[in-house]
Amino acid sequence: MNPSASGWIKKLLKEVGENNPLLKVEDDVFYDAQRHSGFIYGSNLQVVAAIIEKKDLTEEELCKVNLCLAFLYTYTNSNTEIAFVDSVINFYKSINETKTSFFNELLGGKKSNEQLEKIFHKRIQIDDNIITKNFNYFIINALLFVDVLAYKKYLENQNTISIDYLKAMEGSIASISLDVLNSKATKNQYDESLIKLFESSLRYYDDTDLDYKTSINHIETEQEKYYILDLACMATWTDEKIDSEEQKFLKKLGKDLKLNASRINQSIQTVNQFYTTNKDNIALLSSKNIVQSFYNNSSKMVNKLISRNSKRLYQELMDSKELMVLLTQSTIRDLSKEEQKKVQEQLLDIFKSIPSLAIFMLPGGALLLPLVVKFIPKLLPSAFDENRIED
Repeated sequence: MNPSASGWIKKLLKEVGENNPLLKVEDDVFYDAQRHSGFIYGSNLQVVAAIIEKKDLTEEELCKVNLCLAFLYTYTNSNTEIAFVDSVINFYKSINETKTSFFNELLGGKKSNEQLEKIFHKRIQIDDNIITKNFNYFIINALLFVDVLAYKKYLENQNTISIDYLKAMEGSIASISLDVLNSKATKNQYDESLIKLFESSLRYYDDTDLDYKTSINHIETEQEKYYILDLACMATWTDEKIDSEEQKFLKKLGKDLKLNASRINQSIQTVNQFYTTNKDNIALLSSKNIVQSFYNNSSKMVNKLISRNSKRLYQELMDSKELMVLLTQSTIRDLSKEEQKKVQEQLLDIFKSIPSLAIFMLPGGALLLPLVVKFIPKLLPSAFDENRIED
């Protein structure tokens, strides 16, 4: 399954199946599985409960899959008779306001899997920081679970929902989480990044300040309470540690939400474990410089494109004898400038025939070609590279 290509939702629904046991578990069990995957924290590192294989999915693709699974779980445990895809599209239509006008071009016409795929693609991206987006590839929306909570409310209310619910939820999140972040005496890079991420993620909130008590009163269901507490834990986390004062605040918040002590402690421990374990894999926490980050992300993208097009690319390479000779030589010596130019021209000719590799034809795409050459030996017989060691 390729969540970056058309048809992925249909395939996901087929792979998961209507009777998958995961779709029938209690709400708190599924919620905890979403949190473990990183979906609740906005850093998707695996598929929820490994319900399908992760393979080489990017964080953006994992986010799409996890968002779809969250909607599917909510849908499966409702009484609606409307088809899943139609139901979710109808939901997004019902909450489409001026602030979400970027959906307008997607909400007309006949409902389809492809239409929902485009909505999910649009929904998970934050578009106002184009420089950061270029270097991190994708900045995942930290508040996607608000959509899932709203969808549940929508189904419970016979396919209707007030936009006020979304504004109240985001207002409560802004009041509690952003106040925690902004109140810190000293903020590190993580804190500053998280403040920007939260602010960018607010889609329905109209900047009306809510006090703490009003915010707490807006939170009613168990999942809403879990989510607010987990976001607050994420906001207080810094450098693999939540200090004693922050723990006091979190425990007071949990108590005000009428959650038991074990749930509060679990939320604190889980966020500590998640960020400590995955610190090097979360772009928001990475201390790498921009050039290194760009190179690493580019490597992942090129590797994914090559692996997904391996059969076609392998055949094209076999048919280009001169290119094969030059690529073979490149593994044992540096190519001359003229030879490098030939490799570049012939690779671009091959990429013209493979639509999903068209990115290399764009301005600046040639900068990624050295990475292509680096990964190509993985496609070829072991005789091509005598020093290759199988993993």
